[in-house]
Amino acid sequence: MTALKASQSALAPPAPALAETSRRFNRLELAGAFGDLGTDLPLIAAMIVAAGLDAASVLIVFGALQVFTGLVYRMPMPVQPLKAMAALVITQQLAPGVLYGGGLAIGALVLGLTLSGALTWLARVIPGPVVRGIQFGLGLQLALLAARDFIPHGGAVGWGLAAAAFALVIGLRDNRRWPAALAVVGLGVGYAALFQLDRAALEAGIGFAFPAWHTPTPADVLTGLLVLALPQLPLSLANSLLATHRLAADLFPDRAPSIRKLGLTYALMNLTAPWLGGIPVCHGSGGLAGHHAFGARMGGSVIVYGSLFLVAGLFFSGSFDTLVHIFPKPVLGVLLFFEGLALLRRVSAAGLDARGWWVTLVTALCAAGLPNGYLIGLAAGWLTYARLSRPAASEPTSSP
Repeated sequence: MTALKASQSALAPPAPALAETSRRFNRLELAGAFGDLGTDLPLIAAMIVAAGLDAASVLIVFGALQVFTGLVYRMPMPVQPLKAMAALVITQQLAPGVLYGGGLAIGALVLGLTLSGALTWLARVIPGPVVRGIQFGLGLQLALLAARDFIPHGGAVGWGLAAAAFALVIGLRDNRRWPAALAVVGLGVGYAALFQLDRAALEAGIGFAFPAWHTPTPADVLTGLLVLALPQLPLSLANSLLATHRLAADLFPDRAPSIRKLGLTYALMNLTAPWLGGIPVCHGSGGLAGHHAFGARMGGSVIVYGSLFLVAGLFFSGSFDTLVHIFPKPVLGVLLFFEGLALLRRVSAAGLDARGWWVTLVTALCAAGLPNGYLIGLAAGWLTYARLSRPAASEPTSSP
């Protein structure tokens, strides 16, 4: 009972000031809502196709969870698909039941770590430069993914769209009247509407839908634990929880959430979503950086972002595949690139000393470049920090 009361207290949002409430849905919050689009949209679409998931359930639950975190945190704390799980589901085409079982398993693991105090202990003992390295590695991955797989898509036309989107971001980067992200998304929507839209296919998929109930079996949960949850756990600890906790403290020092609160919402989302056909999700430093980079400061950006997925799931789930494929990938790539760049810039501005930079770079290179890199990077960075922190042996004194 004590643990339950503590959990409820940790999840209770602070009372918003009147000024904060008035700024929750301004133009910058709307612009910030698109800061994570380049990461989420391709992964969600690929998981729906690879695993044969119900698009309406996935979109509605994903949107509802965004709204939930916007209300709970009152800051741009978005929800993202679990990337390691998504990669395994896409490449191995796992059954939906295994995915739902993996979501329940990862939720239970993180809940146990949170309520036992292990998560708080890890946040205290893991050196700051190691967490910075995780952030830096993720920023590298996002920027390289955008440059390699998104921006070159579509040949000369794609490069032209990417150049125009870059110019909009640079030209409007400090403009509060016309935020850059809105202009970039407007460019993508306008191009898709003029040159890619199949109106008949879009209209054929319009109709009301609602999430379908799913009951994962014990076998699904066990398989999901072994195949999905355990490979995901190191990435979740490093990026979704520890790195997000650090970045939130950087960006919002006066109202940053505790690591315990992040763990509780992470666990609650994954213990709820599978029953309604939702994909496993997390918080993420990349998403937080992306929303913040394009202007978001309150929970309004996340609520707007979630509302878009809710509307798409409730009324356009039959056309989702059409909508995803007509939006130009180079434009998504530019959004993704600046999300990664925001993380890189944040680490660069952290004021690390020479030892801290060595630890950060070792961690980042392992995280970004190796299989299971986040686990390896966490260990390698920690060992490097311990080695560089060891006092040098005193020089032997020579006899006169």
